[in-house]
Amino acid sequence: MTMYDSLINVNGEQVPTLEILLLLTIVSLLPSLMIMMSSFTRTIIILSFLRNAMGVQQSPPNMVLVGISLFLTLFIMNPVLQDINTEAYQPYKNQEITQEVALERAQVPLKKFMLEHTEKNSLNMYMDMADVELAADETAEDLSMTVIVPAFMTSELKQAFMAGFLLFIPFLLIDIIVSSTLMSMGMIMLPPAMISLPFKLLLFITVDGWNLLFSTIVKSFQ
Repeated sequence: MTMYDSLINVNGEQVPTLEILLLLTIVSLLPSLMIMMSSFTRTIIILSFLRNAMGVQQSPPNMVLVGISLFLTLFIMNPVLQDINTEAYQPYKNQEITQEVALERAQVPLKKFMLEHTEKNSLNMYMDMADVELAADETAEDLSMTVIVPAFMTSELKQAFMAGFLLFIPFLLIDIIVSSTLMSMGMIMLPPAMISLPFKLLLFITVDGWNLLFSTIVKSFQ
């Protein structure tokens, strides 16, 4: 065996190079995978829709929206993370189970969370495309991650765009009222967005928009 086929660890044991490359690949993709399997996608899209609906293109900035989404995701996913820590990480840390068993146990809370927020039509669509059928004694949790994750992402995108549509309605009404008023007064050259923006901000502040929005996002996952 050449030096390219294996490496020697501190205990003098041979570690296959392919396993190391695979592990490094998984670690590099882990943040993206976790984002796709959590509430981050729906949260960041809803916040982006809100910013566009209000007409403030750069406020809050992208960094602030991502930070808010990350902390809301941690808050929402906390029960799932606790289950993973209890059932998979701690036993693996204490050398009670192997790495393969730990990965299998970690998938269970994630699958349960994703299936709770996945539409049946989306799940059936990916099952049909993957030519997968459940046996009589199997449940949806027995499906592989390659089927559950894209079904979950599809459902999340749908829910996020529906929420974005509902967010647009009150601000669109303000734009319509302001535009009609300006046209009736003959102020055609005055941009309606310039006049409607303060009213949008006033409406959002009056209804305590941030608390209402964040509580709605969190409750939608409970």
